[in-house]
Amino acid sequence: MTAVQKVLVIGAGAAGLTASALLADAGVQVDLVEAKPEVSALGSGITLQANALRVLREVGILDQCLVEGADSTQLRLRAPDPQATVLATMGAEGRGPTDLPNAIGMYRPALAGLLTERALELGVRFRFATTVAQLDQDDDGVDVTLDDGSVRRYDLVVAADGVRSATRAQLGIDLETRPLGMGIWRVFAPRPADVPTGELYYGGHCYIAGYTPTSADRLYAFLVEDAQDRSQVTPEEKVAIVRELASHYSGPWDEIRESITDPDAIHYTQFEEHLLPAPWNRGRVVVIGDAAHVCPPTFAQGAALALEDALVLTELLRAATTVDDELWDQFHARRLPRVQAVVEGSVTLARWQLEHVQGDLPGLMGGVQAVIAQPA
Repeated sequence: MTAVQKVLVIGAGAAGLTASALLADAGVQVDLVEAKPEVSALGSGITLQANALRVLREVGILDQCLVEGADSTQLRLRAPDPQATVLATMGAEGRGPTDLPNAIGMYRPALAGLLTERALELGVRFRFATTVAQLDQDDDGVDVTLDDGSVRRYDLVVAADGVRSATRAQLGIDLETRPLGMGIWRVFAPRPADVPTGELYYGGHCYIAGYTPTSADRLYAFLVEDAQDRSQVTPEEKVAIVRELASHYSGPWDEIRESITDPDAIHYTQFEEHLLPAPWNRGRVVVIGDAAHVCPPTFAQGAALALEDALVLTELLRAATTVDDELWDQFHARRLPRVQAVVEGSVTLARWQLEHVQGDLPGLMGGVQAVIAQPA
């Protein structure tokens, strides 16, 4: 028995798909609405650390992810010098106490596809090209008016509709999303034979240059620069810009750079950050994932935090008999300190790089790793 019988999830990103699958697996009737005409994800890669993999195991797709993706248990740090000198190898101890890899790399659309298939298998009902026009709630539930005029009643609404969450605005939640002054180019490319694991180059021409294997023969590479308006660049210019930035790095970058020819495999976004203070809910409507917290990918934890939100919420709903203040207090106690530590650590590292501050990188990384090593 769960505290809810019928739930609406808004948004078919990682948080929404995960929440839908977990709730459906708990016996809840789940409807999912998505404004886009289909499930979509930028065609680059994603790094999934052990805390994300723990959630995917609960969803029931871990084995498929391990097959689809590429083990990135170790992380190499290289110097931005002509020899691409290897400075350190982290994670050499291998698997942790949960017998999960420290991290894997994966093609982002492949992850979205596996989550979608699992949700459908568990009976989640999808409605694409659909938005929520109005939310009217009382102590017992939420009447949801969709953009086609239909009205349905739910015990709970889970809003996982992204950084610019329309649900957050409907609820009157004021949250400032702040730019950090950095932009990132992501490229999906062939994997050179001499790339055994993820590698990072700090400094040099870019703030960060790196790549993560996503399969036996593919990887995603990334280059972080000062934030710029790149919205008007032509496809040809995209390729030229990324190849020029990559030309300042050696080692495997020499081969990766030559393979960058397809503008459709290149994506550009800017770093942003926000963190919604408690409460994340307004009555029986709760925001999770990017709608509640966003951080730069300096520790590759954005998706993992969103997946954890979905897992913790489902666990609490399964254990409770009603949706009340006690449930929300438990949810915020488990999520907010953990999320705050990761967001603040990620932002701190980005600011050190922007301001050319020689901070305690091992200490900062160790602190974040200590937090995410514990179950959510």
